[in-house]
Amino acid sequence: MSIRAGGIRLSRHGLRSLELPEFLCPALRHVNILYLEQSRERNSTAPCIQRRHASSAIPRTDSSKIALPEAKSLRKLPQQCAGCGALSQTVDSEEPGYYSLGRRSVKDFLVDKSAQKSKEESAVVEAAFQNINSEVLGSLGLQQLKPAGEYGLPFCGKVVDFPPSAIKPVEVPICDRCHRLKHHDTGVSIHHPSVQSLQDTILESPHKYNHIYHVIDAADFPMSLVPGLHRLLHLTPQRSLNRRSKGGRFYHGRKTEVSFIITRSDLLAPLKSQVDTMMPYLIEVLRDALGKSGRDVRLGNVRCVSAIRGWWTKELKEDIWSRGGGGWLVGKVNVGKSQLFHDVFPKGRRGTAKSPEIIPASSRASMEDLTAEIEDMKIEDEPLFDEEHIDTSTLLPPQQPETDYPTMPLVSSLPGTTASPIRVPFGNGKGELIDLPGLSRGDLELYVKEEHRPSLVMRSRVRPEQQVIKPGQSLLLGGLIRITPTTPDLIFLGYVFTPIQPHLTATEKAIGTQTQVRESGIENIGLPGVGEKIASAGTFYLKWDVTKQRTGPITARDAAAIKVDRLPYRVLSTDILIEGCGWVELVAQVRKRPSEMSISRNSNSDIKVEEADEMDGIDPQWPAVEVFTPEGKFVGSRRPMNAWLLSAKKPGQVRVKGRPRQSMKGVKKAGKKSARTSESV
Repeated sequence: MSIRAGGIRLSRHGLRSLELPEFLCPALRHVNILYLEQSRERNSTAPCIQRRHASSAIPRTDSSKIALPEAKSLRKLPQQCAGCGALSQTVDSEEPGYYSLGRRSVKDFLVDKSAQKSKEESAVVEAAFQNINSEVLGSLGLQQLKPAGEYGLPFCGKVVDFPPSAIKPVEVPICDRCHRLKHHDTGVSIHHPSVQSLQDTILESPHKYNHIYHVIDAADFPMSLVPGLHRLLHLTPQRSLNRRSKGGRFYHGRKTEVSFIITRSDLLAPLKSQVDTMMPYLIEVLRDALGKSGRDVRLGNVRCVSAIRGWWTKELKEDIWSRGGGGWLVGKVNVGKSQLFHDVFPKGRRGTAKSPEIIPASSRASMEDLTAEIEDMKIEDEPLFDEEHIDTSTLLPPQQPETDYPTMPLVSSLPGTTASPIRVPFGNGKGELIDLPGLSRGDLELYVKEEHRPSLVMRSRVRPEQQVIKPGQSLLLGGLIRITPTTPDLIFLGYVFTPIQPHLTATEKAIGTQTQVRESGIENIGLPGVGEKIASAGTFYLKWDVTKQRTGPITARDAAAIKVDRLPYRVLSTDILIEGCGWVELVAQVRKRPSEMSISRNSNSDIKVEEADEMDGIDPQWPAVEVFTPEGKFVGSRRPMNAWLLSAKKPGQVRVKGRPRQSMKGVKKAGKKSARTSESV
């Protein structure tokens, strides 16, 4: 046993030295120094020892004699898995929410090793105080104390009670299904809910103010839009273009509004400023997707965010905090709802924690006796789940206990990771953010081999190569999707913004490869037998005019400044959408004949549009392509984004391989030879 100016240290053979921290007893810093000075004055004849501490002849205590507290009761599993939201169960290992009691993380959580470790350390410190000489304790202003209990430590005649919240808690485990998804990337999708079930779930909301965050993926925007969401969920109608329209209304005693959140915007452009310039285009595309209901609304509730880059997530987080109430993330599978949940949830705003309470030692002793009696009365066979009654007939599960930094939902590329609504409160009951299961987005992955399914998800921005589709050729995507031009004697330019590898080949070879009747070196990612299910997904026309964007300096104001109407040609374009994967930009240049070609509007065009829906009219002079997919599904179209103009390499980045510099070695030899010949002559 040794005493030094920094505190009290207990040394024991076979046990690491433990030291009473100064923040537990600040008086030790000054009292120990005073005690050492007094001892030096009494023993002035003793030699001065430099950089040493005084030792007292206190017998060592065997560590085996220290009674360590035992955990008399186990923790209980959470009511639902924090990763997928499924109710906890230990019956069916194939269903979500199953907890294997033999898993290490589950055992550590049930036994609560953090609290047990604190008890062991407290017991060692208490034993050290019991072995200190009474004179030393008297000089320190302390007294002989009984064991301080679970969290108590002596402090100048009193006991400081540190609540269990002051100890670092054990991380709440996730179910076995989420564990396999997180660490092994293996799992099975759940059955996707219907819109009717989501409507019933939102109707059970306990909040008066609710806000729906309709999450839409930027990879195939706007194919992940849920059509008719206002009508299906009975939401407050959006504000019209009329200047007298009201902002919000209450229906059945509740106010439920909606915002459109376009996620993963980093897939569209490399810079945030470039994505910001796309907002008018995105709003117009969304207006087209909404149909007639989107013509006369303002659409001022559209946000374009990126959780990976942190674009506009702080503003969205502040909106969620200021609104309070119930915030619902609604959308299809794999649109980035769980990842967005991580970045926009207002963490650490529950309030300041209370300071530890100082309880007198006399009161502490009576509390210890009462606690011991209560622990002895506990039943050994306690259930592994909370005894709170869970009503399984409701679609909305119970709310999680509020913490400053709760466990976030699991993020995975597997469609249908979230099995049940996940409710996470914030702000001391101010509101909660709820992650709902995703709706069905199409089953293209069911036609793809298992080893190629991860390649269907667009994880980073694609910089494609330009594909020149000549007459008689077709563009294959993974051997599964075929794009064939139907306009004869016309060259198309294609830009594939998908993670699926493209291949340009003759149409006859492409048909044989796609239908799996021809052996070729082109890789086909489809399952065996999918070739028999290939069907036409429709004919798509290139009806949007992009002449002004594609001609460059010809129509630029600071260059030739030639008006588009004076040009003898037109450049038409469209985007072919592949559900959940990306899009293919198609461009073609056609000859313009006077008063023969009708031009459709574009997002950057200043042409006024008639009231009639131009999408319904089809001009046979427009260039067209036909797309073939499994079952004739998973394909759509939109007005062109012109993403190639943003992602194309600059002219300086493309090096032209010219003829190398001619070697001058032979020329020098010939010169020397001719010089010697002239000298000899």
